[in-house]
Amino acid sequence: MRILRYAQDGTEYWGALKENEEVIPMLDPLSMEVKKGPAQRLRDLKLLAPVNPGKVVAVGLNYRDHAEELGMPVPEHPILFMKPRTSVIGPDADILLPPSSERVDFEAELGVVIGRRAHKVPVHEAFHFILGYTCLNDVTARDLQKQDGQWTRAKSFDTFCPLGPWIETELDPSDLLVRLFLNGKPKQKSSTSNLVFSVPELVSFISHVMTLDPGDVIATGTPSGIGPMASGDQVEVVVDGIGVLTNRAVDEA
Repeated sequence: MRILRYAQDGTEYWGALKENEEVIPMLDPLSMEVKKGPAQRLRDLKLLAPVNPGKVVAVGLNYRDHAEELGMPVPEHPILFMKPRTSVIGPDADILLPPSSERVDFEAELGVVIGRRAHKVPVHEAFHFILGYTCLNDVTARDLQKQDGQWTRAKSFDTFCPLGPWIETELDPSDLLVRLFLNGKPKQKSSTSNLVFSVPELVSFISHVMTLDPGDVIATGTPSGIGPMASGDQVEVVVDGIGVLTNRAVDEA
């Protein structure tokens, strides 16, 4: 099932996307229960981020080739950082380039959406706590990251966590092609089979550090090929089996 969130007449709704691109109203994404109401065409809806997470837990250097391009060692355990919920935007929303940064990078990633409260979950039970998967762009002010020596400011600006276009609930995340296109040109390409730490390992590890609540998102890491965006650039994150997340970069001013 593909679960999406959309705005209509100032109100937010959940919906289930069918193969014919009709959207059926849903009570909420966790119950996966549809409700009575007319179906609508996908093209007529303004999509929002498919989830409004309490927290986004991101994983750094989780592709070997990305660690190599940054000149950093492959980690022995997952490196965690947080992105605030205020950084989350949906499909077709603008990524705002802050004046305090001279280089803002794209980072294509697979996003994991938590479906059940997860606390100290064993690896072999991790999939029971996952609602589904979405596309994610871990936008990063690269110069500020280097300047600060840690990642909070560089990763946390408003609009720095595009999500979407929807949550795919029926997917095997072990070998998914993750790509990014900048103005139609390919920039990143790898498979989740190249993750240093797999999706179940990440859910388990993080849940032993902090409780994961329904709706929380895990950003699983980005492959090599990261690069800067300029105002007016169109960025597309493509994850096979999910879809395309499109956003445009614009100067904040």
